Amino acid sequence: MAESVYRVTEVVGVSSDSWEQAARNAVETVGKSVRDLRIAEVTREDVTIVDGKISEF
Repeated sequence: MAESVYRVTEVVGVSSDSWEQAARNAVETVGKSVRDLRIAEVTREDVTIVDGKISEF
């Protein structure tokens, strides 16, 4: 097996719709400046609450 080196870059995605859309936003944005993206890992999910309701994921 060939040896490889991988770079780990942390990005934060935000969406007013869902966690899935927040992840899509992050990957699409970072994909504009980082080449050969192959894997994304969601490590944390949280929400912003305004007036007792979720406003952002």
